[in-house]
Amino acid sequence: MTDWLSRYRSGRRDAVWHELRQLGSGVRERADEARAVCEEMARRARHNVELIVERLTAEGYRFHANNDEQTPATPHIPPTENAEAHLGWMRDRFGTLPMTLEAWVRIVGDVWLVGTHPRWPTSAGADPLVVEVERPCSSEGYRRYLEEEHEAWAQEPDGLFEFSVAPDQLHKDNTSGGSPYGFVLPDGCADGLFAWDGGPMPFVSYLNRVFGDGGFPNHTGTEGEWWIKHQLAQDLLPL
Repeated sequence: MTDWLSRYRSGRRDAVWHELRQLGSGVRERADEARAVCEEMARRARHNVELIVERLTAEGYRFHANNDEQTPATPHIPPTENAEAHLGWMRDRFGTLPMTLEAWVRIVGDVWLVGTHPRWPTSAGADPLVVEVERPCSSEGYRRYLEEEHEAWAQEPDGLFEFSVAPDQLHKDNTSGGSPYGFVLPDGCADGLFAWDGGPMPFVSYLNRVFGDGGFPNHTGTEGEWWIKHQLAQDLLPL
């Protein structure tokens, strides 16, 4: 059998993800091997998140909510002791979860990079990385909202159900916009399909694109933006 984890660690990541995706839900027959790759991916993603937050904080970046008051926000909340129970609730309500989503919840936690950079005032418009799965669902009201959305979809499933984990690019900048970003569920594959403004794509592909731009994949055209993003992306680990 192909040793996916060893090949992933040796740098053959694209080939490994291709093989995992080609198996579709059949990857569950080798779940332990596939899960090991997804967890290694999540550990690398957490390293990247922590490094970006550290660098932004050192630059005087203000992490805040996407509201008029710009309420201070916590950029990274590691998984809590309830993470596994939360995944169980998600499976019960929405079906099988992709392994990369499960690994993110168990290892990375919730990420909110919306804010304002002192030398880049339009940074909130650059689609900063947000992936919040556990924290929003600690609210019973939000859980009911998701369940009602799923029930409405199930009555007329004319498209794909998306489990929301982030506001879209415009809402992050406190502007009326489109649909939230999220995972298409249910999904028994190793890497889930992530729906965002750039179009649906595998979650890991989305993360690599975001980390390649230091956590800010959109371009606002502000002077000095490129150099700030270049510095943020230095030495981040490819997934």
